[in-house]
Amino acid sequence: MTTSLVEAVKEALHIGMPESTPKAAASGETMRAVVYHSTKDVRVDDVPKPAVTDPTDAIVKITTTTICGSDLHLYHSFIPEMKTGDIIGHEFVGIVESVGGQVTKVNLGGRVCVSAVIACGKCDFCRKKQFSLCDTTNQSKSMNYMYGHRTAGLFGYSHMTGGYAGGQAEYARVPYADINLLHLPESVPDAFAVLIADVLCTAWHAVELAEVKQGDTVAIWGCGPIGLATAMWAHHLGARRVISIDAVPERLAHATALGGEVINYKQDPEVVAKLAELVPGGPDVCIEAAGSRYASSWQHTIQKALYLETDTIDTVTQAFYPIGAQMEKWLTVRGGQLWVQKDWHMVLDKLVKKEIDQSFMITHTMDLEDTSKAYKMFDKKEDGVLKVMLKPKHAGKPAGFGSGDVAPAMTTA
Repeated sequence: MTTSLVEAVKEALHIGMPESTPKAAASGETMRAVVYHSTKDVRVDDVPKPAVTDPTDAIVKITTTTICGSDLHLYHSFIPEMKTGDIIGHEFVGIVESVGGQVTKVNLGGRVCVSAVIACGKCDFCRKKQFSLCDTTNQSKSMNYMYGHRTAGLFGYSHMTGGYAGGQAEYARVPYADINLLHLPESVPDAFAVLIADVLCTAWHAVELAEVKQGDTVAIWGCGPIGLATAMWAHHLGARRVISIDAVPERLAHATALGGEVINYKQDPEVVAKLAELVPGGPDVCIEAAGSRYASSWQHTIQKALYLETDTIDTVTQAFYPIGAQMEKWLTVRGGQLWVQKDWHMVLDKLVKKEIDQSFMITHTMDLEDTSKAYKMFDKKEDGVLKVMLKPKHAGKPAGFGSGDVAPAMTTA
């Protein structure tokens, strides 16, 4: 048999691939979960509680989850293959309630962070620590067709990325638990630990791809949680200047508080000219952290409608790419989904040692039942919102974490 035929047979029989739809708990128990219904319509519904489905699974009782900026793509029905009833969410932490027979590194009752990216830990990409390229955990044929190859499965992020139930819920089933769960020490509270699942690792991935080093001048488009976390990491690595570009005053204020400079593009719409004024010769590094939903040209609007774009804005003109100018000016353009499992031990270590302070990102804590309100607030960028911590009823609400409260210092966890 040829390689392609072997792969086709394996795919048809789901050989080596985890089930994307979990079994329901034999007891018939239900749980509360954030469910997609249609554009700008997410609700907290009763759904079946998941059970161990594959022998490498774990069931996690979720204690804290949060809304990611990329969840707003789902909220606006921007990502294809979202279906009514899909459970959203890919940033969550909790307690291990049960495990499959082949799980060896996870303890019952252990407190864990769940990776947003679902990796198998054994394929060629995983062995190279390129976990978001895992070719085992995503069965999507449309992803294969559109991209030429499937990437890893993601929690709660459409059937293009595997159709896995997400973590804005009371419980979640985690495939390949040994590679996709990170043990958490008690010194790191949920509100900080949940940021490891995506935002802190994504931002680290950005500065690593950009090779930010001491003395660099770094320009960052976007002051959402990812952009601000990227600015934090750039300062941590010793960048001489960090210039953040956005138009939301509260978010620009956070960038300034981190020690950076800002450009408000509503006040200075000619951003390139303003950068040239501030940095003659240009920045050493430019990082795009705004995301694909914010189009600023008619070409990009059409690309969005036809699903012909990638996850980037008009920083790079996609209709005409100036490859000649890139070559002559010695420019390097890089991008890629985060590699959570490669970086999360390092990020956790820095949290434990208090080498970084990301507490500014945690602006609100709300009950899971109020998630619809949280999405509306986050979508409209109201009340200075950056990250909303969502707490299931069984988790309680930590003292000092009322709605609108900022996170306490790590020493008071």
